[in-house]
Amino acid sequence: MNFTVSFATLMPLAPVMIVALTTVVVMLLISIKRNHNLIATTSVVGLNLAVLYILLELFGGKFVPANVMGMFMVDPFTMFYQFMILVASLACCTLSHAYIETYKDNREELYLLLLASVAGAMLMVASSHYASFFISLELMSIPIYGLLAYTHQRSQSLEAGIKYLVLSATASAMLLMGMAYIYAYTGSLSFYDSVQALFGAIRQPMVLLGLALIIFAVAFKLSLAPFHKWTPDVYAGAPAPMATFLATAAKVATVGLFVRYLLASGAIMVNSLVTVLTIIAVLSILVGNLLAVRQVNLKRILGYSSIAHFGYLLIALISMTYASLGSVTVYVVTYVLTTIGAFGAVALMSSPYNNVDEAQSLADYRGLFWRRPVLTATLTVMMLSLAGIPLTAGFIGKFLVVMAAVTTQHWFLAAVIIVGSGIGLYYYLRVMVVMYMTPPETPRIDADAHWGQKVGGLMVLAAAALVIILGVYPDPMINLALKAEILSPLHFMLSQQQ
Repeated sequence: MNFTVSFATLMPLAPVMIVALTTVVVMLLISIKRNHNLIATTSVVGLNLAVLYILLELFGGKFVPANVMGMFMVDPFTMFYQFMILVASLACCTLSHAYIETYKDNREELYLLLLASVAGAMLMVASSHYASFFISLELMSIPIYGLLAYTHQRSQSLEAGIKYLVLSATASAMLLMGMAYIYAYTGSLSFYDSVQALFGAIRQPMVLLGLALIIFAVAFKLSLAPFHKWTPDVYAGAPAPMATFLATAAKVATVGLFVRYLLASGAIMVNSLVTVLTIIAVLSILVGNLLAVRQVNLKRILGYSSIAHFGYLLIALISMTYASLGSVTVYVVTYVLTTIGAFGAVALMSSPYNNVDEAQSLADYRGLFWRRPVLTATLTVMMLSLAGIPLTAGFIGKFLVVMAAVTTQHWFLAAVIIVGSGIGLYYYLRVMVVMYMTPPETPRIDADAHWGQKVGGLMVLAAAALVIILGVYPDPMINLALKAEILSPLHFMLSQQQ
């Protein structure tokens, strides 16, 4: 592979470089003087600059897709997913400030780990090469180990970090082994260049095993059944803002990379792998929803819920049409907004208890309406959206997924979505009912509002407002998702396959 590395060559990756530069600046500021507000503000400013650059590129009329060193494909699809990662990361930074303000140990390093992980996530959605696939995945994952165990005085937080470390390392080993098998038969590490060789050797058992190992590793990262066991434990033990980051930015990055890999490498055309993906999707929907019914811990409910939601998303990917690619992107947008709001409410309730306990049990939310009506209204909107109730963004996302399944005549999968949504309605409504019940005699002591909580509250309210607006008027979201697909090489490949 012959290429020259220059500043002009790397310019398409400018948003990633902005985040990386912000990481260096934050590191230097921490070494000079510890100041929580300064570090948090610097991190937010850097992420906002990256967001601004992406918006200017997408809507400035000058954007041209680029292949950087044969390892990263920067196109509208990449930019759109990077934008969602940055928005989710900004929300996590805001929630982290309120959550960790009274934390006794070093607080500032949290932003350093967060920014490093964001840079890895942004590189993931641009990866078009097995080497960049693995390196960017590890760059995102390794800081998350520290973030999950950051409030290590809480035994649950330390347990969450260790569990994710051990199981994620296992998934990484599976991923590397799968790549090795495929490279042995194709002789290429590029997604795009190895298509012909992959189909030439597709009957080889080792090639099928390699593809299966890669899918299983990604299924772990997306917490799809039967690789889901870590999810509720890690979500329940992790600090609420870090659970938000794991559930949003990390998942968006993995979905973006997985979509590009399946389509660019042609793996989605292998019938046996489609069958495996179908089984994983159905299992995820049933396992996620059925196990969530028995939970009395809100973070565990959201953890099992995420298993089911990525099962729905996988069905849209299996139903391979142009519309289904748009529905995948729309579903990711609605899921991110809803999850930010739901976990954001948990984080705001948990802020003063970061060294002791969090507002996890449903009992902590009993009668919340009578103490914090605005926060209750926000959490209610998020539960309705997760359940797919009309006039919320969640309904639009789920409707498009069902439409993709029906369009391709996957009637069984459409029925599974409907059954899963019916089961999910029970536990989402149960959370809502608890919040409007008569409050207990000794209610939970809520936090005093300070700067971080005020900004965090505004951010959660903004997420709730967007969920309602996009549920009533989804055209801008749908058009933006389709624009990201139309100009992407993924669209042209899909057109050839059809």
